[in-house]
Amino acid sequence: MGLNGKQKRQLRALGHHLSVVVQVGSDGVTEGVIGAVSQALQDHELIKVKIADEDREGRARAVQQLSEGSHSEVAQTLGRTVLLFKQRKKNSKITLVK
Repeated sequence: MGLNGKQKRQLRALGHHLSVVVQVGSDGVTEGVIGAVSQALQDHELIKVKIADEDREGRARAVQQLSEGSHSEVAQTLGRTVLLFKQRKKNSKITLVK
């Protein structure tokens, strides 16, 4: 799919007031975490995930694993928090700009 700059800006604005839905603990990205992220994306389309890893490279790997595992797009990474987006096929509440 791939998000362009305007779409990322729109999603960042929508996600600004969201609370963290899923937290990745010290065990890292597991199948359970990916399942929780996938379910949350199906329910909400746009979610915040908090990553506990201290290491920048470890956080980057976790973001990539979460994105690939849940088939979602990264709208923003800010410190230990990542904003993920996956548009529903039906009944989508978020309409992206072109």
